[in-house]
Amino acid sequence: MKILKIILQILFIHIFLFLGIVIKTFVQVPIPASMIGLVLLFLALMLKLVKLEWVEQGGKWLLAELLLFFVPSAVGIVNYKEILGWQGVETIVLIIFSTMIVMGTTAFVAEKLYNRKLKRSDAF
Repeated sequence: MKILKIILQILFIHIFLFLGIVIKTFVQVPIPASMIGLVLLFLALMLKLVKLEWVEQGGKWLLAELLLFFVPSAVGIVNYKEILGWQGVETIVLIIFSTMIVMGTTAFVAEKLYNRKLKRSDAF
């Protein structure tokens, strides 16, 4: 039953992706449709049009499996011999630096959200 709930929540999240695709089709903005969908989902959550319980477990599963989405691109890098030269060193340094920024930002946001959730639970 839990798997079915997660699948339904992921499908519900995809509705916002499709809404983003529709908006991107009609409004030519230099923003990916997936980002438009995320903003729509965020706004729907903030305006309480969508309850967090409707997407929480599906979102947690997607985040837990996020690494699988990057494996094909990482394997594809092996096909390029340039990665072993200076251009490759520059690329690797850039990847490490950007990964550290993403990890730091993610940790910061997660800590803030966790602390806010603790404060809410302490209030009750």
